[in-house]
Amino acid sequence: MKELGSYLKKTRISNGVSLEETASDLSLSVAQLENIESGNTRAFKDIYKLKEYVILYTKYLGLDLDEVMDSFNEFLFEKTSKISLEDIKEAERKELLKEKNEKPKIRSPYTIPHRRKINMWPIIIWIGIILLVISICLMIIKNINKEPIRNSELKGIMEVYYEFTY
Repeated sequence: MKELGSYLKKTRISNGVSLEETASDLSLSVAQLENIESGNTRAFKDIYKLKEYVILYTKYLGLDLDEVMDSFNEFLFEKTSKISLEDIKEAERKELLKEKNEKPKIRSPYTIPHRRKINMWPIIIWIGIILLVISICLMIIKNINKEPIRNSELKGIMEVYYEFTY
């Protein structure tokens, strides 16, 4: 954090801005800015509040936020982590090798995830109803468009037919 604080201080000085002016622009106290620039993290009760101040200060100075946050996160990781990064990577490698070499586990019927069964009968019934309605509609449309039977032409033939049958 000391390197990051000195980097922020050098940038502020090179921009020609005083500590008091920066403090008033950012609505922070001069003591808070001095603690950030000196890398004194113990002056802040909350590390996340310190991070907010560093982000605010970085934006104020016009620096690359991603670069500064990477540096801050490295400091945070070193401060909070008791395990080195190499140890974490080694543990991940061992875990991957262990998973590859493991035999399939025997599963109990109580631990097997069950798929939710879908009841197909309502779906089949609805499809049948829809097909029935469509076929009835087609029959109605076919009968509506059908030409009527011409009874006038058959009238004379029917009279002759009745005369011979009686």
